[in-house]
Amino acid sequence: MQLADSAFPAGGFAHSAGMEAASQLGELSDRGVEAFVHEALWQAGLGSLPFVGDAHREPGLVAAIEGDCEAFLTGLVANRASRTQGRAFTSACARSFGGTELVELHDRVRDHRLHGHHAPLFGAVAARLGIPRLDAQHVWMHVTLRGLLSAAVRLGLTGAHEAQTMHLAAAPLLDRVLAECGALGREAIAQTSPRLEITASQHHHLYSRLFQS
Repeated sequence: MQLADSAFPAGGFAHSAGMEAASQLGELSDRGVEAFVHEALWQAGLGSLPFVGDAHREPGLVAAIEGDCEAFLTGLVANRASRTQGRAFTSACARSFGGTELVELHDRVRDHRLHGHHAPLFGAVAARLGIPRLDAQHVWMHVTLRGLLSAAVRLGLTGAHEAQTMHLAAAPLLDRVLAECGALGREAIAQTSPRLEITASQHHHLYSRLFQS
């Protein structure tokens, strides 16, 4: 529950997961926030959740797993955002929870012995904290959804209460994504929404930006 808490200082609220670029480029006008969020959740289920699961199953292989994540995230913006969030996450966990394994993991990221990608590091940290894999995957998808809706509110695309209504309405979808993607390993990763990826890749070209990605 601490990892899922919005007060946990992992830096996730600096990122919009491509929503800011989609808004400025007109990609939300036809589909709306809710459709964007649903598409992004399936993309997370097939494009990042397998890394969380694999790193949780074999935290000792996190270097190889996040090496595959580095190869998968070919887009500059998405790759940089993943590394930025992963580094902030491991730093927060090492400082908050301590323990030799978490401190060592943070040191490897800080010293650039690891790329620092968020999804595999999240899985490895959850395993080291004794969080069951399914619980860790639930938290990952919840945090993904919360981040998207928080970005929508701060961008003025929806109101705070409407966002909470959408969050509740998305619960069955989260269950479906976890049921279909929770057991997948990284050999099954897929980019399910090229349009979202292309739109997000334009973030650093925006004239004005509220978010890092």
